[in-house]
Amino acid sequence: MSIAGFDPSSGAGITSDIKTFEAHNLYGLSVCSAVTVQNDIHFKACQWIDDAVILSQIEILFERFDIAVVKIGIIKSWDTLVLVLERLHELNPNIKIILDPIMKASAGFDFHSTENQNVLIKIWTLCYIITPNYDEIQSLYPNLTIEATLYKISRFTNIHLKGGHRFDKKGWDVLFYDNKSIELPPLTINTTDKHGSGCVLSAALASYILLEEDVENASKKAKHYTERFLNSNKSLLGKHYKINNNN
Repeated sequence: MSIAGFDPSSGAGITSDIKTFEAHNLYGLSVCSAVTVQNDIHFKACQWIDDAVILSQIEILFERFDIAVVKIGIIKSWDTLVLVLERLHELNPNIKIILDPIMKASAGFDFHSTENQNVLIKIWTLCYIITPNYDEIQSLYPNLTIEATLYKISRFTNIHLKGGHRFDKKGWDVLFYDNKSIELPPLTINTTDKHGSGCVLSAALASYILLEEDVENASKKAKHYTERFLNSNKSLLGKHYKINNNN
């Protein structure tokens, strides 16, 4: 299940997530957390969905389906995110949640601040893995170094740190889990930027977790899938491709 915003261009958000799930031969359910006014290059507005409506969408899906993995994208506030996470764990105590902690749109639209630092630890403990990029990891704890932030968060959850914004090793991701870090180098140094690539990676990661890959293999395969998506064409809107679940 994807809990995310609706992007009219379908490059990001729930429609992008559903395309990623389908590419992995999985059926995706979706819960809308926001309706955005955007295309692949401009972000103009965001209309947040009420907390009660988000929870109602989640609950009616659980009435019909067994949901083991959830990917979460934009949410209007940390407090709303806590409500969603707690309800998901009530509905399935064994649920695995992949959180893409989106702080702003690629066009620069800020979604929310990190003023309430205390609630963040609760969020990390309720997530199976989070997928921030370098800008987002700095925004989460602006008074700490990246290394200190990673240490702080990794005590509570796994981290797939996306490397697209790195200056030293662009495209090199790092996985933090089980008290160790693993570098995930890119398959190619030449990629074409894509609107919504972060959504694609977290949705692919959720797919591989559902397919019972361990964290390390899931992260590697999600990165490779995302790279192929980035190189699918020269535009800002990538194309998805079907995968063989045995590969």
